[in-house]
Amino acid sequence: MALWDRFKESASQMQTQLTAKKNDLKSGAFRDASMAMCALVAAADGTVDSSERQRVAQLIATNDVLQNFPADDLHRRFEDNLNKLAADFALGKVSVLQEIAKAKKKPAEARAVVQIGIVIGGADGDFDKDEQAVVREACYALDLPPHEFDL
Repeated sequence: MALWDRFKESASQMQTQLTAKKNDLKSGAFRDASMAMCALVAAADGTVDSSERQRVAQLIATNDVLQNFPADDLHRRFEDNLNKLAADFALGKVSVLQEIAKAKKKPAEARAVVQIGIVIGGADGDFDKDEQAVVREACYALDLPPHEFDL
């Protein structure tokens, strides 16, 4: 099986796992960490173009698991994190990773945040090395081994 096919299958499985845990993923820490992860993946290459911003915002609005939260609140949090990254990527990344780390108190939420990052990263059909690298960094911030997610 080609690498891309394995990735698509893995992302699909992760979305299924996330949906199964939907009722357990309602905390503010999960909400905030998820939006920070979405912004980090969207800005993984150090820039955020408008099409990428719009694509991720659309995914946030339609993701089953994130339906636990008001879409406008999620969008605002996503944009706030993106603005930090756009203003100064290195400094913004530190702040965003701190936001992600807040989910590490609950292992199921921490894993779900990483899974959301992988789903968002692969949504355009290419989970590139920059996106993989920032998701790997998020794993470290959450005290999770990246190899658990094939990163």
